[in-house]
Amino acid sequence: MNASLHRQLNRRKRRILRRIENQPGVERHRPMMTASNIRYEIAEKVRAIAPGGIGAIHLLAQRLGLVHDIDENLHLLKRHLPYFESDHVLNIAYNLLAGGQRLEHLEVRRNDEVYLDALGAQRIPDPTTAGDFCRRFTEADVERLMDTINGVRLRAWKQQPDGFFDEAFLDADGTIAPCDGWCKQGVGLSYKGVWGYHPLIISLANTAEPLFLVNRSGNRPSHEHADGYLDRAIALCRRGGFRKITLRGDTDFTQTRHLDRWDRESVRFIFGIAAMPNLVARAEGLPAEQYSELERPPRYSIETVPRRARERHRDRIVSERQFDTLKLIGEEVAEFEYRPVACEKTFRVIVLRKRLVVEKGQLWLFEPDRFFF
Repeated sequence: MNASLHRQLNRRKRRILRRIENQPGVERHRPMMTASNIRYEIAEKVRAIAPGGIGAIHLLAQRLGLVHDIDENLHLLKRHLPYFESDHVLNIAYNLLAGGQRLEHLEVRRNDEVYLDALGAQRIPDPTTAGDFCRRFTEADVERLMDTINGVRLRAWKQQPDGFFDEAFLDADGTIAPCDGWCKQGVGLSYKGVWGYHPLIISLANTAEPLFLVNRSGNRPSHEHADGYLDRAIALCRRGGFRKITLRGDTDFTQTRHLDRWDRESVRFIFGIAAMPNLVARAEGLPAEQYSELERPPRYSIETVPRRARERHRDRIVSERQFDTLKLIGEEVAEFEYRPVACEKTFRVIVLRKRLVVEKGQLWLFEPDRFFF
C-alpha cells in the first residue's frame, strides 16, 4: 500500500472518530436520521466487492506455495479441463471466507465479476462441478490434503518471532455436525438425538488453527482416534520448532494408556478425569486445610460508573412458586497424587469442589458437594 492510500485511510479514520464522538450539544428538534432519498450510481472504472480481502488471501496462498503443493500432491483429475485440483480446493475455501455456507453458494461467487477479477480467474467451478470433485476423495486423499496444508503451515510458522515457539497448546475436541440429508453416507444418530456426523478436531490453541479434522459417524465416541492424531500433531509442532508441547482435552480425552509414553517424550497434558467413585472418595477424605478458596477473575471490568442492577424477575417467580433451585455458594481447590490403572507413573490431580445448596422458597436444603477433576 503506497503512502497516499495510507494518508487517505488515516483521514477517513479521523473523520469518522470526530463524527461519532459523544459531544454534548443543544437539544435537537428533529430525529437524527433525516435521509429522504438515496441514489445509487454505477461507476465505469471503480467497482466494489464485499469480500475485499479475498485477493490478499489468494496472494498469501501463492507466496506460501499452497497452490503449487496442492497440484503437486493431490491427483484426483485425469485431465485439467479447465480446472486444476488447487482451483477446486481453494474455490470451496474461498466460498467459506466470502460468507458462503454451502456448495450452492458458489453460484453467487461465480456470477460476481469483481470477485472473479480479484482472483484473476475467467470462471470458477459451479456447485455441481464442485460436488463431483468432492465425491472423488478417498480417505487417503483427505489425509494427503491435510498433510499438504500442514507442510505449508510450517513455512508460515517460520515467519513468526522466536517467542511464538515457547509452547504449543494442542486442544482435542469433538463436535456434532447436524445433517438434514437422507442419502449422506456415514451419518449416525448422536447421543443428543441428532442425525449427522461427529468430527474430531485437533487444533493449535495459540492461533486457533485446525491441524487435523477427522470425520466420523454421529454415533462414535469423542475420543476415537484422538491418540493417533495427537501424536501427529505433536510431531508437526516439533518439526515447526516448538520447545514445549501441552495437550488439553475434557474427560473424554484422558488417554490413560498413553500418559506414560507422552510423559517420557516430555509432553505435558491437562485432561479432565471422570468423577469415578475412587476419586470422589479421595477428594472427600482430604483434610479441610488442603482446600483453598477459588477466586475467579471477573469476566469484564466496568469502564464507567456501575449501573444499578435490575430486578431478576425469574428469581422472584421461582421463589414465589417454591421451585427447587440449585445454587453455587463457593468453590474450593486441592490436589493429590494419583496413578491411573493403565499407568506406571503417578500424576498430579487437581480437584475442584463445588459447594451447592438447593433453595426452595426461603429454605436452604444442603446438597452433597460435587467434584470435578
